[in-house]
Amino acid sequence: MAPKTDIEIARTAEKRPIQEIGAKLGIPPEALLPYGHDKAKVTAEFIAGLEDRPEGRLILVTAINPTPAGEGKTTTTVGLGDGLARLGHKTAICIREASLGPCFGMKGGAAGGGYAQIVPMEDMNLHFTGDFHAITAAHNLLAAMIDNHIYWGNALGIDQRRVTWRRVMDMNDRALRDIVCSLGGPSNGYPRETGFDITVASEVMAILCLATDLADLQRRLGEIIIGYTRDRTPVHARELKADGAMTVLLRDAIQPNLVQTLEHTPAFVHGGPFANIAHGCNSVIATRTALRLADYVVTEAGFGADLGAEKFMNIKCRKAGLAPAAVVVVATVKALKMNGGVAKDDLKAENVAAVRAGCANLGRHIENVRSFGVPTVVAINHFAGDTEAEIAAVQDYVRGQGTEAILCRHWAEGGAGIEPLARKVVALAETDHHSFAPLYPDEMGLFHKIETIARRIYRADHVVADQKIRDQLTAWEEAGYGHLPVCMAKTQYSFSTDPELIGAPEGFDVPVREVRLAAGAGFVVAICGRIMTMPGLPPEPAAHSIGLNAEGQIEGLF
Repeated sequence: MAPKTDIEIARTAEKRPIQEIGAKLGIPPEALLPYGHDKAKVTAEFIAGLEDRPEGRLILVTAINPTPAGEGKTTTTVGLGDGLARLGHKTAICIREASLGPCFGMKGGAAGGGYAQIVPMEDMNLHFTGDFHAITAAHNLLAAMIDNHIYWGNALGIDQRRVTWRRVMDMNDRALRDIVCSLGGPSNGYPRETGFDITVASEVMAILCLATDLADLQRRLGEIIIGYTRDRTPVHARELKADGAMTVLLRDAIQPNLVQTLEHTPAFVHGGPFANIAHGCNSVIATRTALRLADYVVTEAGFGADLGAEKFMNIKCRKAGLAPAAVVVVATVKALKMNGGVAKDDLKAENVAAVRAGCANLGRHIENVRSFGVPTVVAINHFAGDTEAEIAAVQDYVRGQGTEAILCRHWAEGGAGIEPLARKVVALAETDHHSFAPLYPDEMGLFHKIETIARRIYRADHVVADQKIRDQLTAWEEAGYGHLPVCMAKTQYSFSTDPELIGAPEGFDVPVREVRLAAGAGFVVAICGRIMTMPGLPPEPAAHSIGLNAEGQIEGLF
């Protein structure tokens, strides 16, 4: 019999009322704003009252570079949370919300898989509690107010050629990457070039995920630079008087969402920036709330450790004063074989030599994560076709790196299948020999920060950038933004900017195509190679297989 699909497993889940899930963390019913029976927002008033509580231990789950074979980072995050709860630890999980783009594109949803899932799966992967729509609306309200201000006389003297604020939507649509707006005559405004990004790349998304409360949210929204005047003076959202209305639209969205796993472990699902084009972490508010309510908090950072974990350490931890107690690097035998040069169609055959070759990718991620001063363990996300020899090859390699690779069967067995990893994580987290530190200091120059990441994390030889990009970085430093961290936007499939260059490449250049200042979020984005901030759909998008069955149930989500 074929195994049940993720959505079939989720559909048969016996969910507990959300008030019962909140009670596990000491959240009273009056501090929950229910969205139906199985999800709720946690009120800002309750969160503010937690300020003086001690914090639990934070566990980060990251992975090797993703391949079409899959790594199961979210599945492992959920499974590990269930495993820790089974061991008797008061545990919470913190992950990001799903974007509609990949759900209808090719990556699928973001609720885990198999018997290590967060439910309600269908809601989480679709509109959920409307947070993404609120972020989209707030972002586009600012865009509308920019063009409206220019139309009605442009008192701020905005140079239309230097408007940097684009529009967003939560869908993959390559046709909107570059557009001309305001066509159709004088009543429609002044035509100019602009474009769309996907909502997860919005600075508003980053701001919501890094803000500490509503007041901080409005302050950050006001700091957004929407463009420049003719003499290159920056124009901020607060000068357009947009920050107040944007905050109103985000009043509910900033409150974290509480749901549950299949095993009823509490899970905060909040915010959703991609790690290849944004900073790739769930909200600071959700993480800090969970840490003050639980002994262990398991969170994830998007894509491979070269992107998500690097940004988690250098951006989120730096800005929020966090430090992980341990890091789990997820790998699969299939993905390692692909990194070792095996084609996707040939992955079923045992190939120990390819596994060993692909372990170079895993080894580099281990080395990178440990360079931040945190203890690290590897989770081998088990697939039915993995052979004992292939698993042993991974474990032998990792042992040679000075750590341990633990076989995890959470996809098929839930929390019971990942208890060995949970015990190891507890042992690592409870040691007192942690010396966490970001990769670079605040005072380092912006271009030097980009070079530091490219050389120390990616192992590049050089960063290639036009003089105008270097001059722009220098101008931002002179304007007082030199202390900001950098957010690298590049392909998730390789340490390099070439998605075909798999494994552990060396001796390559990192071309920086564009830099963007996210003054409200508090970082500078370096767009590298051919990465796009508005994805396109593949030839056979997942949307082809999504629909309703005869009973009105959703089919095709994964």
